[in-house]
Amino acid sequence: MGLFIADAYAEGAAPGGGDPIQLVIMVAVFFAIMYFMIIRPQQKRAKEHESLLGGMSKGDEVVTTGGILGKVVNIGENFIEMKVSEGTTLKIQKHAIANVMPKGTMKSL
Repeated sequence: MGLFIADAYAEGAAPGGGDPIQLVIMVAVFFAIMYFMIIRPQQKRAKEHESLLGGMSKGDEVVTTGGILGKVVNIGENFIEMKVSEGTTLKIQKHAIANVMPKGTMKSL
C-alpha cells in the first residue's frame, strides 16, 4: 500500500477483461476516421488528375511536377512531347503533368 495513494480494487471485474463490442466499435470508428481523413481525399485527387490528363490536348500549356513550363506538341499513350523553347522539345510521362495553365502563360513570361 502506498503512502498517499490507496490501492483501488474493482468489484466484480474480471482481470484483463473488456467488452468485445466496445473494441469492435472503436476499430470501426478508427477506420471511419482514417477513411474520411486520408483515403477519400487521395482518391478524389487521383480522379481529378486523371480527368486533367484525359482533357489535355495539343497546344495546351502545361507545368510538370518538376516545374517545367511548356506547350504540348504530341500526345501518346504514356508519354507527351512538350515544346519548352524554340527547337527544344522534351518527352515526358503523362503522369508528370501537374497542371494545365491558361493560354498565353508562356508568352507572358
